[in-house]
Amino acid sequence: MKKWIPILLIFVVIVVVLFILNQIGMIKTMSADDLKNSIEIVEVKTMWVEKFYQPWPPKLTLVPAISFQVKNISGKPLRYINFNAKFRFRDDYENLGDCFLAAIRGTPIAPGEKSDKILLKSNYGVEGSTKAHFENNPAWRVAECELFATSRGSHFVLMGKYIVSRTIDFEEPAPVGIK
Repeated sequence: MKKWIPILLIFVVIVVVLFILNQIGMIKTMSADDLKNSIEIVEVKTMWVEKFYQPWPPKLTLVPAISFQVKNISGKPLRYINFNAKFRFRDDYENLGDCFLAAIRGTPIAPGEKSDKILLKSNYGVEGSTKAHFENNPAWRVAECELFATSRGSHFVLMGKYIVSRTIDFEEPAPVGIK
């Protein structure tokens, strides 16, 4: 019986500490509706960005990306918001790639304020030889991005679906050679 008293005492202390933390709001989870009603995704820009570039032999890998800011439309400061972007070609069931980012951490976003720019890039993309190869490709497929958010244990909430523009945010360096 004496062996169980310290274990029981530790268990009771843990339960009391968790109860107190929950009462003062330290362990409170955010519902999916609360999250959706607390943030607004603004200044959205989609593009293709460089993942890998090799001048010779020419090889360029581009991945879809989404850039945005988060606006706090609630009355409380926001912190601990994670984002997940899923990229896929339109009319495809398989993902082209995705990106998870714990974007808003230590410094909270005050009510009515916007976050810094957030950039999410797919981990997979398409290969070609040069930027012109992509720009002049008649078989270019339209890609889409689904943006999800989660905070403090909430379920993932779909924040929006976006078409990835054909803009390529990459400039090939000028060739080096004899003039």
